[in-house]
Amino acid sequence: MKMIDFLVLFMDINWVRSQFPGLGNPTVFLDNAGGSQTLQTVINRIGHYLIHHDVQLGANYAASVQAKAALQKATESLLVWLNAAHLEEVVVGPSTTALLRILSLSFGQTLSKGDEIIITDVDHESNRACWLDLEKQGMVVKTWCINRESQRLESDDLVALIGPRTRLLCFTHVSNVLGAIHPIEEWVGLAHERGVQVCVDGVAFAPHRLLDVQAWDVDYYLFSTYKTFGPHQAVLYGKKSLLEALPGINHGFITTSPYKFQPGNVNYELAYSLQAVVEYVAQLASGPVNRASLASGFKQIAAHERTVMQPLLHFLNNEPKVTLVGPESDAERDRVATVSFIHHEIDSRTIAQAANQAQFGIRFGDFYAVALIDALGLRQRHGVVRVSLAHYNTADEMDRLIRFLSEFFDRY
Repeated sequence: MKMIDFLVLFMDINWVRSQFPGLGNPTVFLDNAGGSQTLQTVINRIGHYLIHHDVQLGANYAASVQAKAALQKATESLLVWLNAAHLEEVVVGPSTTALLRILSLSFGQTLSKGDEIIITDVDHESNRACWLDLEKQGMVVKTWCINRESQRLESDDLVALIGPRTRLLCFTHVSNVLGAIHPIEEWVGLAHERGVQVCVDGVAFAPHRLLDVQAWDVDYYLFSTYKTFGPHQAVLYGKKSLLEALPGINHGFITTSPYKFQPGNVNYELAYSLQAVVEYVAQLASGPVNRASLASGFKQIAAHERTVMQPLLHFLNNEPKVTLVGPESDAERDRVATVSFIHHEIDSRTIAQAANQAQFGIRFGDFYAVALIDALGLRQRHGVVRVSLAHYNTADEMDRLIRFLSEFFDRY
């Protein structure tokens, strides 16, 4: 490896862990797909806003003007993170589930009876239930189903589903169970060639790789910031022209984005704290908040997570009574560090609960990917065991988990 590549990919894990006060807990935290640890700088910014900017926005007095400027600067950092072009394209809200519901309520008003929406049986229920509810208004919802043998959504199956009345395609960038990275550019291209808009759930992708909504040409993209080292908030990106054309759900006289999608306004202090997440990733690269620094920071994140994940994948792939649920590959292009599996003789609940007692924070179940677990026939096994890593996890933590699992499996 060239020295410049080494410098780009090297991450000071001790410094990284020092930025997350919650890692002082004795539990080995391996439930990051459910929610990450929060940066100390995020916590600091929440307090800073409440101390220095705890006023309502929109007034002419100095404190209100200063608070508005502070919040706008934070939103501008989200533009860099997303690679969005306009402030109006960024909507901050309480959760991805809530923002998808808002989007569906607005988008649904533009549809006619018989118009079609395509969802998948791989997605978290957030990107399914809100669209299925539109069937009550006479819309048609089709399901793009996983190929059980390949454990993939096949592009040919998508093309077969798209018809002349298809208006929207909804899919997840990364399955929160499988960990597989989907070919977003290919699927967006297939949809756009046929005049179909695209809504992508990026929750399980955003903690692990750099976002780039312009490169993907996606119409709507969402992710949760409490899974990307920040507060319990979420972000909806939408192309400016599309958001402008959608009806809002706020008061009738509020007609501009993002405000028409933010009833009661945004949570000021939490939105303000999001800037600290962007600054942190840039700091990994010892650079300013720009795309180059973020790209370098996320390269470090991906490389470190792969290194920590590799022994776990090797162990599970070579355990005769275990089946990996998701890609066997550890390649960065194929998957993120969310690893799910089942044991042929021990149900998933038993494994996870035993691990919990040994102070490993892993989980079992369907993780709200209800249709996926049913499609794979895993309901009776209490779903899968999921080990979801973040870049602050260590090789030592993984070695300890593997030793525990190996000894536990040997008892059966």
